[in-house]
Amino acid sequence: MGKSNARNSCVANLTRDSRWCSISVQRLATSDTRCRQHRERQSGVLLLIVLVTVVFMTLAALTFMSLMQVEEQASRVLARRVQSKYLADSGVDYTRLFLSAARQDIHAKGGLWDNPTQFQAIPAAIDLNNLEFTGRFTVVAPAMNDDGIPEGYRFGLVDESSKINLNALPFFDKWTPGSARQILMSLPEMTEEIADSILDWVDEDNEEREFGTESGYYSGLTPAYAPKNGPLDSLDELLLVRGVTPELLFSLDTNRNGVLDTEETIDTNASSLDADQYLGWANYITLFSKESNLNDEGLKRVNINGEDLDQLNDDLKSAFNDQWTNFILQFRLHGPGNAPSEQDEEDGLVQEASAFPPDLGIEPEEDFRFASVVDLVNRWVNVENDDGQTVYLRSPITTETIGLSLLTGMKQLTVYEGESIPGRINIMQAPRRVLEGIPGLDTELIDTIIQVREFELDDPEFLDLNRNYETWLLTEFLVDVPTMQQLMPYICVGGDVYNAEVVGYFGDGIGTSRAEAVIDTTTEVPRILFWRDKTRLEGSFSVEILGGQLSN
Repeated sequence: MGKSNARNSCVANLTRDSRWCSISVQRLATSDTRCRQHRERQSGVLLLIVLVTVVFMTLAALTFMSLMQVEEQASRVLARRVQSKYLADSGVDYTRLFLSAARQDIHAKGGLWDNPTQFQAIPAAIDLNNLEFTGRFTVVAPAMNDDGIPEGYRFGLVDESSKINLNALPFFDKWTPGSARQILMSLPEMTEEIADSILDWVDEDNEEREFGTESGYYSGLTPAYAPKNGPLDSLDELLLVRGVTPELLFSLDTNRNGVLDTEETIDTNASSLDADQYLGWANYITLFSKESNLNDEGLKRVNINGEDLDQLNDDLKSAFNDQWTNFILQFRLHGPGNAPSEQDEEDGLVQEASAFPPDLGIEPEEDFRFASVVDLVNRWVNVENDDGQTVYLRSPITTETIGLSLLTGMKQLTVYEGESIPGRINIMQAPRRVLEGIPGLDTELIDTIIQVREFELDDPEFLDLNRNYETWLLTEFLVDVPTMQQLMPYICVGGDVYNAEVVGYFGDGIGTSRAEAVIDTTTEVPRILFWRDKTRLEGSFSVEILGGQLSN
């Protein structure tokens, strides 16, 4: 009995243990499944994290590479920009050197107007191993027709005397009151109020002109400022003058390259403007024009208005015979005289001036002065001979000999002091708008000048020496003597100050630079009067236009 109970108890324990083991095994199996599933979930998350990390790192690497490429490109452009600036500076110095040559040598090399051989795609830094690193410069200028309408590009310089010199206008008023305003009124959209305001800005006094304004107006502005009452330093300064706007000054030529680019006409009033207004007043005005007052040998011309008559006598004798010397000095002492009658000629009272040396010890009857060399044409001086009779001395410049004699006078004589003459207008290159403002030039005469003038003065075969001087209008009988006298203070046939727009660039067009220089050749060594970096003004000077582009 006792053994039976013990056996039953043992069996029961074994059964319970077996059930517990079975449950444990099941629990272990379930737990293992759950662990495996958990591990699988963890692996998926880790894989996702890794993938996301790789993506972000890849994007970061690409961004970094892109930034480095941009930085590399920017560094390249900056380096090119610095290099091209030196190329532009080299172009300015090259132009100065070219202008230092004698006039005949400049003509022989192709001149200054449109000379691609001397001014287009000039190599300044050559890399034979890589042509895109060959640095060049080009001197480019706007090509305009006789009416001032832009017609593309040319390769050369701009004669500043083909424009109106604002700084010289007050001096013109001394010759003919009101002439300065008349000259300005030829500009498109100019008004009397703006013209007089400009003149009030540049003249030395503080007196308001009829339609002008002085400090009273400018002191009431915010901020207040005072008028210059002196020469302008740059055309941009005009924007301070009452009534002058960027639209009037530069019109559609926002990049100031002298050409109306296609993009400059988009969303503008181009269709409502006349073609000669596209470039604004900047196309017609300057601050720097002047011409040399020296003769062909580089020596000072004789100023026939010189104060010291003894010195004038010596100067004249060094260049002329007694006929010229005596007549000019007798004119200074006695002034213009009457022409002889037929009876005077029959009586032998018309004499050569060479036989009547002047008495420089006497006081002049008046302070007789010449307005121009043309005042010598067909003039007479009356003096007394030893018998007390009035003798008639005829000028060495007569109608019969005007071609040669006036040429001689223009070569050696002047009415201006100093080595240069400021502000006169070059009638051989000035556009119609500028010519229309010159006192004494009417529409018919302007048409004739434009029709017969040699627009390109750089032709070495051009042999008409009279056209080296503005008096060709008289020697070719386009005007009479009084008209020529009226014109003389305002006109010339060529200045000696030039504007050079120089572009420095490489064959791939990266990092181009622009510079503007105004070069004065009235001095022995050409000097820069004005320089400005124009790189910030985007222009249409493509490598295809400038020349020297890479071939495909």
